[in-house]
Amino acid sequence: MLNPVIQINNLGKQYRLGEVSGKTIADDFKRWIHKIKGKEDPFLKIGDENDRTKNGNSDYIWALKDISFSVNQGDVLGIIGKNGAGKSTLLKILSRTTSPSIGEYKIKGRVASLLEVGTGFHPDLTGRENVFLNGAILGMTRHEIKNQFDEIVDFSGVERYIDTPVKRYSSGMYVRLAFAVAAHLNPEILIVDEVLAVGDAEFQKKCLGKMKDVSEKGRTVIFVSHNLSAVRTLCNKVLYLQNGKFVEIGETSAVIDKYLAGDKINTINGLIPQNASTYQNNDAKFLSFNLLNKKNETIDTLYYEQNFIIEFSLQVNRTIPKAIIDFSIGTLDTRYTYTSTFDTNANYIKLEQGIYSIRLQLSPKITPGTYTFYMGVHDFENGGLTLDFIEKIGVVTILQFKEISGEKFPLNTSFGNVRIDGKWDINKI
Repeated sequence: MLNPVIQINNLGKQYRLGEVSGKTIADDFKRWIHKIKGKEDPFLKIGDENDRTKNGNSDYIWALKDISFSVNQGDVLGIIGKNGAGKSTLLKILSRTTSPSIGEYKIKGRVASLLEVGTGFHPDLTGRENVFLNGAILGMTRHEIKNQFDEIVDFSGVERYIDTPVKRYSSGMYVRLAFAVAAHLNPEILIVDEVLAVGDAEFQKKCLGKMKDVSEKGRTVIFVSHNLSAVRTLCNKVLYLQNGKFVEIGETSAVIDKYLAGDKINTINGLIPQNASTYQNNDAKFLSFNLLNKKNETIDTLYYEQNFIIEFSLQVNRTIPKAIIDFSIGTLDTRYTYTSTFDTNANYIKLEQGIYSIRLQLSPKITPGTYTFYMGVHDFENGGLTLDFIEKIGVVTILQFKEISGEKFPLNTSFGNVRIDGKWDINKI
C-alpha cells in the first residue's frame, strides 16, 4: 500500500529581480497581514518564466510554478533539469529554509537536508560539537547521537580532525562530515543536493551506497544531481523540471531519456541542418539521414533483433584517397553502444569528388530503451582528420519484447545494452 510522505499541490516560488522588499513599509505590512490571514500575496504579479537565457519584461520571475506531485515512503526520487530549472529552490522549500509564494506542501516525518557545503554547521565549533548540534536540530536525543557517533566519524573519514573547528576543514572534509551526520541520524526523509560533487570518487560511491541503504530501510531520499549515471543507479523515480515548471515524473530511464532527447539535433528522417556538424571542414559533409525497415519505410521504433537500414548521403568536395566512414548507435548521454565502420580490407576507401548515397543494413541485439545515432567521416591521409561528425541525429525507441517461437518475452535490461551471442561448449569431466 502506498504511503505518501511528501505531497505538493500547485507550488510556486516567485522572486523579484533587483530590490528585495516592497517599495514602502506600508507595502511590506500589507503583505504580512495577508500572509497571516492565509490570503494570497497582494503584490504577486504574473511574472516571467525563469529562462535565464532571455531578457524579460517583468521584474518578477517564477523560480517554480504550478508544481504538483507526491513521494511515497521508501522512494528514491531524483530531480533533474538544467541549471536554473528550480531544483535547488524546490529542495529549499522542502527543507523549510524558504517559503513558497503560492501553493502548499505537506511532509510527514523528520527531514535531514544537505543543500550546500557545511549546511547547518557552525564554523567555530569542532566537528564533534557540530555532530551533536545537528543531531539536536533533527530532534535526536544526546543518547541517540552518542550511539551513532563512532559510525558517523568512521564513515566521514575525518577522525583525525574531529576535534578541530570546522572552519579549518577543506570543502571536501566539510561535505564528508555533513553527509555522514545527515545520513546516520535516522531521518525519515533525506534531501541531498549536488553538493556530493565536492567529494572524491570514493566518497561519492560511499554516499550513493548509504542512500541506497537508507531507502531499503523504508526511508525516503530526494536526490538532485547532474550525474545521470548516479541517478539511473540510485533512483526508482525521477522528476524533470524545466525553467521552473513541471515536465514529468515517472520511471527513471524513461524520464532521463526524455530529458536528454530535448538536446537532440534533428528528428529522424530528413535533411541534416547546416549547424548540426561538430566540425567546420567543408571537404566532406553529411546531407541527409533516414532510418528504414526492410520495406524501405521510415520508422522511429524498432523491436529487439529487428533488421533495419540506415540510409544517408555524403557530399565530398575533394578527392580523399584514404577515408573511413563510421556509424554508431549510442545512449542519449553519449555512451556508444554499437559502432560499424565502412572501409575496405586495406582499412580505407577512396572517396572522389561528388555525392554518395550510403546504405547500412543492421540487426544489432540492443536491449530496449531510447537511443540516438552518430556519424563521422575521417581523412587518414591527414592523420585521421575528422571532416564531418554528426551527434545525436535522431532518437529511436527499441521496444521491450523479444519474440521466441511466436511468444513475446520481456527482456532484462540490467545486464548491459548489447547482447552478444557466444558458442558454449560444456563437457562433464
